[in-house]
Amino acid sequence: MREDNQSSTLEFILLGVTGQQDQEDFFFVLFLFIYPITLIGNLLIILAFRSDIRLHNPMYFFLANLSFVDILFSSVTIPKMLANHLLHSKAISFGGCLTQLYFMIALGNTDSYILAAMAYDHAVAISLPLHYTTITRPRTCVLLVIGSWVVGNANALPHTLLTASLSFCGNKEVANFYCDVTPLLKLSCSDIHFNVRMMYLGVGVFSVPLLCIIISCVRVFSTVLRVPSTKGVLKVFSTCGSHLTVVSLYYGTVMGMYFRPLTSYSLEDAVITVMYIAVTPMLNPFIYSLRNRDNEGFPGETLQHHCYLSQSWS
Repeated sequence: MREDNQSSTLEFILLGVTGQQDQEDFFFVLFLFIYPITLIGNLLIILAFRSDIRLHNPMYFFLANLSFVDILFSSVTIPKMLANHLLHSKAISFGGCLTQLYFMIALGNTDSYILAAMAYDHAVAISLPLHYTTITRPRTCVLLVIGSWVVGNANALPHTLLTASLSFCGNKEVANFYCDVTPLLKLSCSDIHFNVRMMYLGVGVFSVPLLCIIISCVRVFSTVLRVPSTKGVLKVFSTCGSHLTVVSLYYGTVMGMYFRPLTSYSLEDAVITVMYIAVTPMLNPFIYSLRNRDNEGFPGETLQHHCYLSQSWS
């Protein structure tokens, strides 16, 4: 039976990344270094897109939106972790825990779908350069971003509501530095079978963009390999290689966390989450801005530039 007034009285204890004080000090310094770089790097991408008309094209539009999502994604968890460390407190309220859970799922899914939109944009620019401005019109790009947000929030809502309906009767120690589905399910004294099924379904929805990214890169490779240009082939392999490397790190760690039995999860696994919570959002503005700069000279790039300067992205 669910506890009365659970939402107003229940608090969880966030054990941190490792639970060891000396190691927690290290991760505090690490996050204190990573978070400002994440904010500055992603804000610069957004400001550059807004202020420089030369960047008013789809790939920088998607990159600016990715940067915005990454700022929010990091801000959901890292400031709370830093504040708890400074205040020597590990507590988080039931409402605060559910808020973290919702935005982590929503923003993580939105991030993945925007990455897929970026891969799609690149594939169209290389494979169908003469039709590029017809296919990737501003309205289409805006709809892709809106769709990413809609899918992200639609995936987050049922998980949050299902978690809110659970009872927590005994141990309140969350084996992570933020509230995540897996450690919360392990703490519940309710029947969690349906929650677990929904979690795996949610991971399946989250994995759809990965398939889209792979298909886009295969399309790019097949197109470029038909063009007798060694320089062009090397550029594309370098570009898609960088994209796939980042995507693999992101998806690899996420799937490593959720595509396995719930009973196998422990506090040691919290270290894995640092990769997609902190490291990937920090690296994205650097990797993708360099990638886009290296794209100059690809088929369709000049066409993109001239056609999109005259169209508004505001």
